[in-house]
Amino acid sequence: MGTAFAGSSTMGSSREAGPLRVMIVDDSVVIRGLISRWIGAEHDMEVAASLRTGLEAVNQIERINPDVAVLDIEMPELDGLSALPQLLAKKRDLVIIMASTLTRRNAEISFKALSLGAADYIPKPESTREASAADTFHHDLIQKIRHLGARLRRKPAVASPPLAPASPAPAVRAPAVARSAALAPAPPSSGALATRPFSTQTPKVLLIGSSTGGPQALMALVTELGPVIDRVPVLITQHMPPTFTTILAEHLARSSRKPAAEAIDGEPVKPGRIYLAPGGKHMRVVRSGADTVIALDDGPAVNFCKPAVDPLFTSAIDVWHGGILSVILTGMGSDGMRGGKDIVAAGGSVIAQDEASSVVWGMPGAAANAGICAAILPLNQIGAKVNRLFAGDRS
Repeated sequence: MGTAFAGSSTMGSSREAGPLRVMIVDDSVVIRGLISRWIGAEHDMEVAASLRTGLEAVNQIERINPDVAVLDIEMPELDGLSALPQLLAKKRDLVIIMASTLTRRNAEISFKALSLGAADYIPKPESTREASAADTFHHDLIQKIRHLGARLRRKPAVASPPLAPASPAPAVRAPAVARSAALAPAPPSSGALATRPFSTQTPKVLLIGSSTGGPQALMALVTELGPVIDRVPVLITQHMPPTFTTILAEHLARSSRKPAAEAIDGEPVKPGRIYLAPGGKHMRVVRSGADTVIALDDGPAVNFCKPAVDPLFTSAIDVWHGGILSVILTGMGSDGMRGGKDIVAAGGSVIAQDEASSVVWGMPGAAANAGICAAILPLNQIGAKVNRLFAGDRS
């Protein structure tokens, strides 16, 4: 594991029972009050502390002993990115969720925080007076605290060996994946779940869906997919807001050493490229004469997400029919399961990431438990399997 979390902790592991203890660290009294009220309304979590600066958090963490920290990026005295490694040095199993407004600088810092051991990030609304933005922030934050914190109540799994980075210094590096795996639940039933045979059709496209933990997982996976990207288009939906998807596309391009960008409405879908659903838009594919083109949709959220995985998966069936290989990576909820069912019914195949290597086994777990998967694999085995399938191996 990376040095940010390899040192000995001065604190014991998180509590095994009782509500999740949440430490809120934000210089905005409005945001601290808002989050405190939301947490106070939940039966399974409580406010352990509400602090104004990262320095206060570092100095008081031993006394507070939180399970989860919601850590603002921009604060006086000690900003969130600087406080992050110091907090993890004192409590290595602390779940840290970075919070920031939607600027390019903050998006870059959030990606850097993931590489340093943050569990996830959440965008803060520009104004909490906008009801829809505040509602989305409320829903997403509570779900992230609950699902990421739940890992601490289960016996940790043995972490998989770290995956080597694709480039000398990508902003999201493999140690974050290893730490996530170490905090994930022990694999209970994924190995015993029923699987179905892979499609006999040669896949013509690779579709990938991901959410919580997805940036780290995607970065590791695309490093291995060069031969596939050269042969077919790769389309990815990651639950992520605008600006963040712009940065993710740049990192995917560096990690894969292939062209990768946010998809543009109406652009042709061609082999040799990675198309990423832009934040705030659903990405679909449609036929336009002899071509397949991107269709971006500004409609309502699907599965509480925009972009969502299901719209991409279901739209691809009209274009490629049964020639679809889809991969569902780590994430909360069940997005991708319904679309995966439709892909299988049309003759395609689904691979799900296994529980031990997932940050949250929601999306892949839903697909696995639905019985639609041809394989349920650790993250570090998915790339090799995908390459073999596109090379003609159907075993």
